[in-house]
Amino acid sequence: QVQLVESGGGLVQAGGSLRLSCVASAPMFGSRLAWYRQGTGGQRDFIAGIAVGGATTYADFVKGRFTISREDDKRMVFLQMNNLKPEDSGVYYCKLSSAWGQEYWGQGTQVIVST
Repeated sequence: QVQLVESGGGLVQAGGSLRLSCVASAPMFGSRLAWYRQGTGGQRDFIAGIAVGGATTYADFVKGRFTISREDDKRMVFLQMNNLKPEDSGVYYCKLSSAWGQEYWGQGTQVIVST
């Protein structure tokens, strides 16, 4: 069982920046990592993902504004969010997909972007 703990959320004005962090309780080698956002509608939307080799993918609506990165030696994954918009508000979740097909989620960290 892998536990994930997110941090770094908060209240920020539109145009501002936040950096989310997620730390895993076990080594992340061989795992794919991703960030998702859950808005008021309840659905979790994919935001960004990073593969074992460092290849990244992003949802179209965050390209150019968000950057995902990982530091496997620290068991951490990050999401740098710049030029935030009110529609970026929501609860952000970290997800780990292991090489054996298991998936783990953190408890989420809330981001509120004010106008």
